[in-house]
Amino acid sequence: MNRLLLVEDDAELGELLTGSLTDEGYHVDHARDGQRGLHLGLTRPYDVMVIDRLLPALDGLDLVARLRSRAVPARALMLTALGAVGDRVAGLDAGADDYLAKPFDLVELSARVRALCRRAPSPGELLPIGTGRLDLAARDVVLADGTRVALSTREFELLRVLAARPTGVHSRAELRRRVFDEAAASSIVDTYVYYLRRKLGRTVIRTVHGLGYRLGGL
Repeated sequence: MNRLLLVEDDAELGELLTGSLTDEGYHVDHARDGQRGLHLGLTRPYDVMVIDRLLPALDGLDLVARLRSRAVPARALMLTALGAVGDRVAGLDAGADDYLAKPFDLVELSARVRALCRRAPSPGELLPIGTGRLDLAARDVVLADGTRVALSTREFELLRVLAARPTGVHSRAELRRRVFDEAAASSIVDTYVYYLRRKLGRTVIRTVHGLGYRLGGL
């Protein structure tokens, strides 16, 4: 049975979602504020987290960011009445995997939760990056000395694409399509390459002049 954390402060909506998801076979824990959600997320294993954007005690963006900083691997779907592109990007950059604007249909929510369950990585699956490893479950990088480096959702996805084909060269257009599909300009790829190099060292991603980027080493 898949375990699901629901963090929603609206009592009526929370009860509706808990009942609907329970009927579909999920074990659901319902928290009504961000602090309770943080406690549950850090102390219990979940496959998926459904988190409201605007929460009392701790905002949904901060909640997701704190869980990711502690290497919580559960997939996160963020619910919000804020549907502008900038709000969706902020949620994804905080560590959410998907974004659903209110009001929404329960059928669509259920489909998105099922999709996130299918995408859940196998625990302990690692991809080599030089002397380090990309942990697909924790969504961070484990350095040779055991130190873990937290990644944003976009940083993780970019590094995952490169690490999955470590000798391949990926064009900016390809990386934009696979990681930043809603971005307006391919320069977003260069920006996130810069972020990863700042966190992990300049050699983690190598520039292949005139072609794009390939995985380097730590």
